[in-house]
Amino acid sequence: MTGASQTIHASGPARDGKIADRLARKRRFQNHVVQGLCLFATAIGLAFLVLILATLLHLGVKGLSLGVFTTVTKPPGSNGGLLNAILGSLIQTALGTAIGTPIGLLVGTYLAEYSAGSKLGDAVRFVSDVLLSAPSILIGLFVYTLLVTPFGGFSGWAGSVALAVIVIPIVVRTTEDMLRLIPVAMREAAVALGAPKWKSIVFICYRAARDGIATGVLLAIARIAGETAPLLFTSLGNLNWSVDLGKPMASLPVTIYQYAGSPFDDWVQLAWVAALLITFGVLALNVLARIVLRPRS
Repeated sequence: MTGASQTIHASGPARDGKIADRLARKRRFQNHVVQGLCLFATAIGLAFLVLILATLLHLGVKGLSLGVFTTVTKPPGSNGGLLNAILGSLIQTALGTAIGTPIGLLVGTYLAEYSAGSKLGDAVRFVSDVLLSAPSILIGLFVYTLLVTPFGGFSGWAGSVALAVIVIPIVVRTTEDMLRLIPVAMREAAVALGAPKWKSIVFICYRAARDGIATGVLLAIARIAGETAPLLFTSLGNLNWSVDLGKPMASLPVTIYQYAGSPFDDWVQLAWVAALLITFGVLALNVLARIVLRPRS
C-alpha cells in the first residue's frame, strides 16, 4: 500500500512537468509564428517602399535639371519647369500648417487637460475623429462652398484653409494622446510649487510631449503635401507665375494630376520629377526635425 502511494505521488510531479513542458513548447511555437508573420509583414511594407522610391528615382532623376527650379510651367515642348508649382506648394503647405497647428494644439490640450467627464469634450472628440477620417475631397468641396463660391473665384487662401482643415484633426489627436501620457505626478509637482494649471501645461507638459506633438505636426505636413483633391476645388492651379493668394495658385500635386495623364512626354517627365520632389522634400523635413528635436545630453 505504501509503495503504491509513493508511486502515485512520484508520478504527479512528473505528469505536471510534462504538461508544463508541453505548454511551454506550444507558447514558443505560437511566439515564433507571430514573430514570423510580423517579420513577413514588415518585409512586404519595406519592399513596397523600396519599389516606390526606386521607381521615383528611376523615372524622376533623369528629368532633374536647373530649369526645373528656375522656369515656370509652360506649354508642351517649351522646356518648362516647376518653379511656380514648387513655390505655390510651399506657400499653401506652410500657411495650412500655420493655421491648423495652433488650433489643433489648443483643441488637443482642452481634450486632454480640461474635458474630463465633459459632454462638450466628448462631442469635440467625436467630431475630430470623424474629420480625421473624412475624405479630403469632401473637405475641398466644403471649403469651395465656404470660400470659393461666395468670393467668386479660386484662390490660394482657399487652398490653404482646405489644407488647414486636414491638419487640425491630426494635430488634435496626437496632442491629446501625448499629453495623456504625461504622468500626473509631474502636474502635481507643478501645483505643489504654486504654478497655475496653464503654466504647468505650457512649461512642463508641452516640453515633455514636445517630440510626440512635433511628430504629429510632421505627419500632418506629410499628409497635406501630397493632397490634390482639396486644391482642385480651392486653389485650382495656375500655369503662370503667381504668388497672389487672392488668385488661383499652382501646386505640385495639381501639376502632377494635370501632367501625369497628358500625351506629352515632357509633361509626363515633369510629373515624375514633381512626385520625386514631394517625396524627398517630406523625407528631408522628417530627418531635419529628428535632428533638431533629438535629446541633448
